[in-house]
Amino acid sequence: MSNEKSNLQKVLEAGHFSVSAEIGPPMSANAEYVLNKAEELRGLVDAANVTDNQTAIVRMSSIAASYLAYTNGVEPIVQMTCRDRNRIAMQSDLLGAYALGLKNLLCLSGDHQTFGNHPQSKNVYDIDSIQLIDALRRLKEEKVFIGGSACRVPPEFFLGGTVNPFADPVELQIIRLQKKVRAGAQFIQTQAIYDVDRFAHWMEEIRRLGLHEKTFILAGVLVNKSLRSIQMTQQVPGMLVPDALVERMAGAANYEEEGVRIALELIDQLRGIEGVSGIHIMAVGWEEIVPSIVEKAGFLPRPSMASAAE
Repeated sequence: MSNEKSNLQKVLEAGHFSVSAEIGPPMSANAEYVLNKAEELRGLVDAANVTDNQTAIVRMSSIAASYLAYTNGVEPIVQMTCRDRNRIAMQSDLLGAYALGLKNLLCLSGDHQTFGNHPQSKNVYDIDSIQLIDALRRLKEEKVFIGGSACRVPPEFFLGGTVNPFADPVELQIIRLQKKVRAGAQFIQTQAIYDVDRFAHWMEEIRRLGLHEKTFILAGVLVNKSLRSIQMTQQVPGMLVPDALVERMAGAANYEEEGVRIALELIDQLRGIEGVSGIHIMAVGWEEIVPSIVEKAGFLPRPSMASAAE
């Protein structure tokens, strides 16, 4: 198993502005579905999140789907939620993931099981996302498992976490971000951003604390396909979607075209904010639009692994 850094890590550490997207595994054992999604993104993004039973709905394993994407030329970001596994299972699964060549990891708490299609299931939450990041940093640096025993060949993941700049109270979100960075988060993906002014103000505090120099901040952009999509997004707790954007979508002659225009405008504004190191594009249920957005945003060609390492 090579300890070479991931492509995403190389791109960011070389000072390039990164671009990532998402692959949502199917609610089935259909490998072709994942391979086709990877085919659409190959060469267009530096890495792609592969979600872990998103919204607590049973889907193909993030690790298995990540490996399928990897074999089809897309570097994955494995997601691991603390909802479904205890510390034994998480460490075991992640040893396997790294052995398969998967080098990026996003640590999440996970949506509550009542959101999904197995509301009677039990949450685990043996440890939280901050503790998981810390445990994997220690495993990487000190070669020791959570229980204290040694690991001869530890996984050396490029470790990531998430943050919601708009959740209340904001002060608590910043404290949690600081804890994640101290624990070992090397990159941070944000919740979808619609209110750029509010986010820019939040980034001022991030720069004051020097967090942008300790971790890579990747700003999230969600692409809405319809008026209902942006209206539903506005209703999600912790999401801040200005009424003006909803009204703009409502008045559009073509919702899909307007959704793309809004996303491209947000990307253009976000990439100019000091301390933002990349864009994470989320197009839930509309993944096929991502190649067009990447091209129209001027993100092509992407730096290759070879040029990123220079």
